[in-house]
Amino acid sequence: MSSWQITGQYMETCNCAFLCPCITSNLTAQPTEGDCKAAVTLHIDKGAKDGIALDGLSFVLILHSPGPMGEGNMTVGLIIDDTASDQQLEAVSAIASGSAGGPMAALAPLVSTNAGVERRPIRFEVDGLNYAMSAGELVDQACEGLPSVTDPEQAIGIDNTAHPVNSRLSLAKAKRSRFHAFGIDWEDATGTRNGHFAPFAWAG
Repeated sequence: MSSWQITGQYMETCNCAFLCPCITSNLTAQPTEGDCKAAVTLHIDKGAKDGIALDGLSFVLILHSPGPMGEGNMTVGLIIDDTASDQQLEAVSAIASGSAGGPMAALAPLVSTNAGVERRPIRFEVDGLNYAMSAGELVDQACEGLPSVTDPEQAIGIDNTAHPVNSRLSLAKAKRSRFHAFGIDWEDATGTRNGHFAPFAWAG
């Protein structure tokens, strides 16, 4: 019996030009800017850990990889919704770090620096193929999915990826990315950078 499970929606933007080579190379390619800076946001629609309800909470992983992600040496910081109680913060931290098992446990060996945890008010919005979120003054990002010709209400997707959130990701371009947190800084509003979104279902 799993001690925790969460389901919801995810989005991210990064500093790579579209399409991010990490996805198509199983994390072995050099990022387009030489390093990788990304903000990965998960909004929990429903979930609990050890009896602690996590419904409605959001959290953001801010990460930096100095080269190909598969080579490790990554720095990761965590931002959690400031509405979370101390118990909820502890639960989400364990899930996000991989210490509670689940998908993030596979990524944990690539992380050399845990940059800490911040609390901020997190806004997460979905409107069709448009995703947006902000975390106080630390993060502001938005992306727009690439509509499929056969069904414009659905984004083009890529399957069987090594991504920890979901093996199937919708392809998107970042409309804006701004993050200044844990010493990781990036700003772009050109519409040429990479983004993704997907539903997720995690358990551990």
